[in-house]
Amino acid sequence: MMHTWFECKIRYDKTLENGMQKKVTEPYLVDALSFTEAEARIIKEITPFISGEFEVANIKKAKINEMFFDENGDKWYKGKVYFITIDEKSGVEKKSASNMLIQAADLDTALKNLFKGMGGTLADYEVASLSETPIMDVFPYEAAAE
Repeated sequence: MMHTWFECKIRYDKTLENGMQKKVTEPYLVDALSFTEAEARIIKEITPFISGEFEVANIKKAKINEMFFDENGDKWYKGKVYFITIDEKSGVEKKSASNMLIQAADLDTALKNLFKGMGGTLADYEVASLSETPIMDVFPYEAAAE
């Protein structure tokens, strides 16, 4: 199933550990068919977790080709993977980039989860980059259907 991921930025007054209020904008990802549905889904998902007012400050399509979940992970890492093909006529190596989002507790685990997720891949590939994202949480479609 093809997923369309939308990055939704939520702006609200967060209560810090010292009791002070601070206006923050936090990114979340939702799986949706349209911008309208993405907005409705993020409001529904986020409402139980934020006390008080909040606004959807921004919604944009996220360029994510593949997602690897790890229920023990509390962070999200973006990985860029190049699939390597050889043009049969010219013999030239061609790289096509693919963006992955990997859930993990730390960078080492993110790399392991990426390799595990890519385990069934027959194509040659190389990991070009892996970095932590500010994404707070991800709401896939299946979770909403349950």
